[in-house]
Parts: sequence; structure tokens; C-alpha cells
Amino acid sequence: MAPHPETLDIVSEWLASHGLAEEDLIRSSANDWVTIHVPVSLAEEMLNTTYHVYKSFKTGESIVRTTSYSLPEILHEHVDLIQPTTMFARFKAFKTTLHWTNQAQALVSNSSGGTITGPAGNQVDASCNEDVTISCLRQLYNAVDYNTSATNGNRLGVTGYLGEIANDMDLQQFYQLQNPLAYGSNYTFVAVHDGTNNQSYEAAGLEANLDTQVAFALSWPTPATFYSTGGKPPFDPDSPESDNTNEPYANWLHHVLSQDTLPQSISTSYGDDEQTVPYTYATRVCAGMATLGARGVSVIFSSGDGGVGDGDSNPATQQCFSNDGRNVTKFIPAFPASCPYVTAVGGTVNVRETAANFSGGGFSDYFDRPAYQDAAVSKYLANLAPGTYEGLFNPMGRAYPDVAAQAENFATVYKGNAVSTAGTSCSAPTFIAFISMLNDARITAGKSPLGFLNPFLYSKGYAGLNDITKGRNPGCGTNGFNATVGWDPVTGHGTPNFEKLKHLVLTMP
Repeated sequence: MAPHPETLDIVSEWLASHGLAEEDLIRSSANDWVTIHVPVSLAEEMLNTTYHVYKSFKTGESIVRTTSYSLPEILHEHVDLIQPTTMFARFKAFKTTLHWTNQAQALVSNSSGGTITGPAGNQVDASCNEDVTISCLRQLYNAVDYNTSATNGNRLGVTGYLGEIANDMDLQQFYQLQNPLAYGSNYTFVAVHDGTNNQSYEAAGLEANLDTQVAFALSWPTPATFYSTGGKPPFDPDSPESDNTNEPYANWLHHVLSQDTLPQSISTSYGDDEQTVPYTYATRVCAGMATLGARGVSVIFSSGDGGVGDGDSNPATQQCFSNDGRNVTKFIPAFPASCPYVTAVGGTVNVRETAANFSGGGFSDYFDRPAYQDAAVSKYLANLAPGTYEGLFNPMGRAYPDVAAQAENFATVYKGNAVSTAGTSCSAPTFIAFISMLNDARITAGKSPLGFLNPFLYSKGYAGLNDITKGRNPGCGTNGFNATVGWDPVTGHGTPNFEKLKHLVLTMP
């Protein structure tokens, strides 16, 4: 990822021409990213543009941005991206519903109501249809008897953005109820780019709580890390009206890629509409994800909760419009789930699993379909009726999700109370925990971690997944795509069967 020396020289000379000395520059470990703090007036001079304060009618937030900028021609072949400039995206946590319950027993699975045959052919508590617990997930995905090691070097990571804080008191309460052996255990907190860790109940984040409780309890005693990434702008705005906000993934990538050792499995439950993310930013972030995979890290993202776009099947009320000036109806893929170097996780419901109707899925408008999924996706498209959704999606784009996991009725602790959550924010930490278990098995056997998962999943790994063949993901005034035999853009290749996957990964070099 390191740039050519000529690139470093040319960019450094340009910065120096604007009065920026080496001590004013913060360089990434690979020297492929430079952060500087300058007034807006200097940024305008450097980029030949004018910044304005924009306020969101939806959220009331204000940001300093511009709609266009330019660089000297000599820089065009050497600079991929400058931010913040034209990016107006608001990355969000992927969860659809939240409701409260005062019944703490909802946090514990109940076997007295009988059992149901699960996707792996084993018996699963019938109560798991109502409340999904750690015990339910181990039963559903055939990992009841697997125990991980705390000392073999395997690690798991969960990311947090948007000020989301994982509350330790809630985590310990969750452990007491769902994994008592983990009670009293700790995890590593890492603040990235002014990330915070206010442990008051008032500051607790539902998303961060959900992600850490599910992933950490399922994979315990594997050492775990929670990354809290802040969003402080990389320049000091002249206007006091601007909110403190910025694109999160680049900041997080700069940090983790500078580390010598990393968790072998990392989950993220955030994203945004792909079309709202500048193409140059998306490709740069996606390249960073590829670097993580090459370093042996399995990177998981939730696929989103809007089906093929907004989750609305009514043509009269749907809100899926292009932002290219044409304002035409189109399916809206999610990013970073659409990046071909991450593993995107869709959602399922019930013990006899069907697709969750909000499960995000579709085809990227930014990234071409990678070779590893060509056969599976081509087969799905060939079985669609001619003309299906013609013009609404890019059939040659990277298709997602790749896999799926449970996504409704997750029993969680939030501010000391029992709550139930839903969304692919549940699916991602669930799937990453089972990937972490697979890495644990490989590392214990003296093998390397799995790293980038998708080539394995599409070539061999699908044989260790439970194929989901029922359900749809409506949106954009349509019924969306359908789940079917084999890969589909609702649940991918399906949900994990841990024992089958473990056998497959242990037979690999």
C-alpha cells in the first residue's frame, strides 16, 4: 500500500507550497494518507473551492462541505482522495426495531417448552423462536460443545462509531444471565481518533451493547477488543456552527493498519447508502479492507436493514431515488457491504430459518462482480424471469450478502434493562463469533487464520452453510429479490453450521 517515492515528493512539495512543513503533517504508517489541520480559508485556497455549512433537515446536524474541488494537474495521478470535501453521507447503525421488556427471564432460553429441529438437524429450544439467546445461537448453529482457548493467540474485534459506547455494567449483567462463566471477564478498549468511553448508563449505546454482548459472549474466553472511533474533522472550521463529524472508516483503518498485531476476526454493524459515499472514498476504504484480509483478518459487515433499498414495497411511498440529478427509481445498495473485500451478513428469523424481510441485499453500482462469486451469482440471475427489475439494479456489480445469521428478537441488556433488538446488526456479531471459533480451531491446530473469507465461502465453504430458501427482501416499491436454493441476494449462501465449517477449515492447509 506504500506510495511511490515520486508521489511522496510531489505531494510534499505541494503541501510545502502552501506553508505546511513536515511537522504539520500526520502521516499514516504506510505513508499513503496525510492528515493536516488547517483553517477553512486555507483549505479553500488549496482546493480551489468554497466551503459552506450544510444543515440536515432530518437530523438538524450541520457540517462543513463543498460540492466540488480541484487540484493542480500534476497531482491528478498521485492523489486518490481528499476529505472532508464532497461526502455528505451519514453512516448509521443497521438495526430495524427496538422494544422494551421488563421481563429479565426473556434473556434466558427456556427448554421446558419443547424443542424444534434446527437447520443443522439438531434439536433447538422452541423458545428460541421468541427470544434469541447465546444458548439459542450455539444450538442453532451446531456449536454447543465447542470451547475456545484464551491463550492460543486468537483475538476478536468489534468496532463502534457515532459515539456508541459499550457499557461494562450491561455487559456483566448480560454475562450473568447468558454466559455466567464469562462474568467478571474484561475486554480491551481502544480509542481511535478521539473515541470515548463514558461508562455511565446515560451514555450507553444500544448498538455497541448489542455488538459486544453477542460477539464476546459467544466467543468467550477468546480475548476481545472494542474499538471506539470518533469523528473529529481533520481541519479546524472557521464557522462555530459546524458539528464535529467526519467519515469514520478511514480513521479506523489508519489506526488498525499501523498496528503490528490485529484481531483475526473483526465485525462492523454500520453502513450507508452506497450512492451517498463518494466513489473515491469508497474505493479507498475498500482497498483498506483488502489489506486487512491480506494480513489475515476476516472482516464482517452487516448488509443493512432496507431490503433492496428502503424496505418499502409500496410504489406510491417508496423513497429509492438516484442522486445523480435524474431522480429515477433504483435499488440502493449499502456500503461497505458492497465492497468485494468484506463479508456481508444478511438476516434470518425463526428456528426453521427464513429470510428476514428487511435483510439488505443487492448489487453494487461501484464495484464489479469479483471472480470468486461469478458462478454463484450468474446462476441466480439466470433463473430470474427475463426483464425482472430491469434498470433497477446493476447485474454486473458485486453481489451481496455473502452469508446470513439470525436477526430478530435478540435478548440484550441496555441501561440495566432487558430489551429486544432486531436487524442485521444482530447478524454480524453473531457470524463473526463463529468465524472467531473457526480461527480458534485452526490456530490450535497450528494453522494460519482464515483471513479474507469470500473465496473460501464461494468455493468450498458453502457446503458448511445452511441454505435458506424462503423469504424476500422488499423495498423501492417492489417485492425485492427471493431467497432460493443456492446463493441469493437476500441470505447469500446461508447461515453457519459450525461443525461442518470446522471440518472444512481444518482440512485446508
